[in-house]
Amino acid sequence: MRRRQFLSLLAAAPSAVLISQCRGTSRRNGWQRAKSQNGLLELTLQAKQRSVSLGNQSARVLSYNGQVPGPVLDVKAGDRVAVTLDNQLDTPTNLHYHGLHISPDIDNVFHEVAAGEQYRYEFDIPSNHPTTTGWYHPHYHLMTAQQVFGGLAGPLIIRGELDEIPEIQQASEALLLIQDFALNDQNEPLQPHPLAERWGREGNLLLGNGQQNPIIELPQNGLLRLRLINASASRIYQLQLLEHPWHLIATDRGAIAEPVELDNLILSPGERVELLIPGDREPGDYVIKSFPYERGTGEMMAAFGQSVLQMPGITAPNEQVIATLRYERRARTEPLTLPKKLLSVEPLPSAQHQRQFILNHGIDYEAGSTGFTINEKSFMMGRVNTRVSLGDTEDWTIINKASLAHPFHLHTNRFQVLSRNGKPEPYLVWKDTVALAAYETVVIRVRFEDFPGKTVYHCHVLDHEDRGMMGILEIV
Repeated sequence: MRRRQFLSLLAAAPSAVLISQCRGTSRRNGWQRAKSQNGLLELTLQAKQRSVSLGNQSARVLSYNGQVPGPVLDVKAGDRVAVTLDNQLDTPTNLHYHGLHISPDIDNVFHEVAAGEQYRYEFDIPSNHPTTTGWYHPHYHLMTAQQVFGGLAGPLIIRGELDEIPEIQQASEALLLIQDFALNDQNEPLQPHPLAERWGREGNLLLGNGQQNPIIELPQNGLLRLRLINASASRIYQLQLLEHPWHLIATDRGAIAEPVELDNLILSPGERVELLIPGDREPGDYVIKSFPYERGTGEMMAAFGQSVLQMPGITAPNEQVIATLRYERRARTEPLTLPKKLLSVEPLPSAQHQRQFILNHGIDYEAGSTGFTINEKSFMMGRVNTRVSLGDTEDWTIINKASLAHPFHLHTNRFQVLSRNGKPEPYLVWKDTVALAAYETVVIRVRFEDFPGKTVYHCHVLDHEDRGMMGILEIV
């Protein structure tokens, strides 16, 4: 199976670092990594603006524990997690565990951790939790885009059944968390122009793991498991590994049935994938390049002319190398092979209910919106937009009536994508974020499992979320 068959997969420390096998908290090449020990992961995350190494310069940005990205949290299904958030910012913040199936009372995006205060998040990861590459980031309403764009993001790994497949056990492993930044003359995060906030802010500094063009090592005849995370506030990445194959093995919330070779990979904000890369080429360097992706701003930029590029937070589309895959000179005598099968993806049962969610640009005067709506309503704290029953399965039709791309993210529960623009999906995958280009329609199926409570769904272009494209979901 090649990319053209996988029709609608629309859903990146000092160097790209192999996952440490040591227990507890450690550092490798300067990147702090916290691995569960005896079933417990416990650490403090301090959110603070400070000077860090960012790309090839020192910059005063927002960071967790003085590093960008934040520490890798590496746990297993069934582990207990205890994270103390120490807020040393000048503003309130909180944490969202993006990709975890845990109670919304714990992953509580309505909670406020005031400046100068601490809050302890303590929870158990379900023993049947799927193998997942996730991430953590702030989700404090009206400040989410500012804080994520300022640097606050970190990887979150849940290990489980996928890790037990023999071919994957033999593979080396790397993370690539991709962010973009825009800095002012003082090398601090700049304040974007209002038009950039409306479109979704982007920066001209594209980094993988906090570096420009980090090196990822792969032994010749070896096998690399690469975890990719789009932790940007707005940017959609169109990625290619030039002159080299890579194979999809997992999406946002779990493995797929068998590896799929990709030519082109599109990752919208919040999306993640896992890829297997066989070391079956000649030794040398092979680049992962980001190509321009049209989010719906092209015609508007053309109308403004070159003057629009002088507005902070708006950048010209361009090609850029994100990372380099480098073959190690020592070679294995026998090449490692790709697994033929991964994990079966069982279709969800038929839906008891159908709903429709229209993403658009408009004004909800009751909410004091500044221009983004779902079903003609903007986010208003305390207003429940959708109420569902625990245990039910529902089909949601997501319709983007806007001229901008709007990736749709659902908290707490994962879903399966059934169709895009009326065409059925050829393969089932588990997702929590699905990208919708301008004027696209996607149908998803979700079962509300295990946890009652209030959570949210929203556009993961974080400026759009902050400007109202979010709703409260109550599971009863």
